[in-house]
Amino acid sequence: MQLLRLNVARRERFSISALGEYYLDLLTIDSWINARTAATQANSLLCGKLQEREDRIKNRIAYLAKKRGISPDEMWFQILKGEAQDLSPDEIQPLDESDS
Repeated sequence: MQLLRLNVARRERFSISALGEYYLDLLTIDSWINARTAATQANSLLCGKLQEREDRIKNRIAYLAKKRGISPDEMWFQILKGEAQDLSPDEIQPLDESDS
C-alpha cells in the first residue's frame, strides 16, 4: 500500500499553456486517428519527443556539470531536487585542456 501512495504522489499532473488553433486542430485530428483522447495523445507525443532528445539532453547536462566541476549525475540530481542554480561568471570552473 505504501508503494502505491509513493507512485501516485510522484506522478503529479501539470498543465501546459494553451495550444494555438492550428496545433489544437492537429492534436484533435491526430487523437481521433489514433482512437485516443487528446490528453492521452498529447502525453504520447511529449514522451516520444523526449525520447528523441534524450541524448541531446544528456550532452547538455554534461556540459553544465563540467562548468560547475561536478559529475553529470550530480548535476542531474541537483536539477531533479530543485537545487541547481545558475552560475555567476566567477563560479565557472576552468575546463581541462584535455577536454577540448
